[in-house]
Amino acid sequence: MIEWIDSHCHLDGFLKKGELVSVLQKAEESGVHQMIAIGTEPYDWDINHDLKLEFPSRIDYTVGMHPCYVKPGWHKLVDKLKAYFHKAQKPVALGEIGLDYYHLPIDQSEAEAHKMEQHDAFEAQLAIARELDCPVVIHSRDAFEQTLHMIDNSEINWTKIVVHCFSYSSEQIKQIIKRGGRASFTGIVTYKNAPNVKKALIEQGVDRLMIETDSPYLSPEPHRGKSNQPAYVADIGLKCAAYFGLEVETFAQKLAENTRSFFGLDKLN
Repeated sequence: MIEWIDSHCHLDGFLKKGELVSVLQKAEESGVHQMIAIGTEPYDWDINHDLKLEFPSRIDYTVGMHPCYVKPGWHKLVDKLKAYFHKAQKPVALGEIGLDYYHLPIDQSEAEAHKMEQHDAFEAQLAIARELDCPVVIHSRDAFEQTLHMIDNSEINWTKIVVHCFSYSSEQIKQIIKRGGRASFTGIVTYKNAPNVKKALIEQGVDRLMIETDSPYLSPEPHRGKSNQPAYVADIGLKCAAYFGLEVETFAQKLAENTRSFFGLDKLN
């Protein structure tokens, strides 16, 4: 039986719309038996924790402050992160955290101020991750060099780092691999207009590879134009297996092993 794991998805929207049970059923039918609900701000931290309680063998979760949600007063919110790692159902990583220079205010002075807020919040969360010695899910958009610089300065073991939704080049992924980190890939890798992402995928190889939907965003082919969901990680996996010329079941098994090993997931019976 082919088994996929969605290593990065956002489930709170499905829950709010009353669609989560249906989404989980479709995932099961597609061979996606496990998924990781990713934290972006305090609003979804408790939601994701409670989903883990409700679906303990299906859903794991993370907590973290996404750079686009960093606002004045973020210090008090970030201080609450560590408490989740003392709960009975702990997060499997801290994230997604990082830098985003794409979604910045148009006004230059406002943009620079927001960059500084992002830097400070990223630095504070990297310090927490180093203290906890936990896996870290990185968001980086239009900020590759600064992202690497800050992770290097944090002295976190790079084997704990995954750069999610990788959209940079094959040359840039070499810098991550050299440090011992890894990237995970979304439906972008199925797009004909993203050859750089396909090249980066091939450059990294299979040994550290993880795939994700980042649902409800970035639906893969042949579902572009629709809301994404965890079931579609199977479509990403099929396309990636073809890129590598590998048998699908063997490829899926390797990716599941990679994901469980990185995040410390329990294997389903």
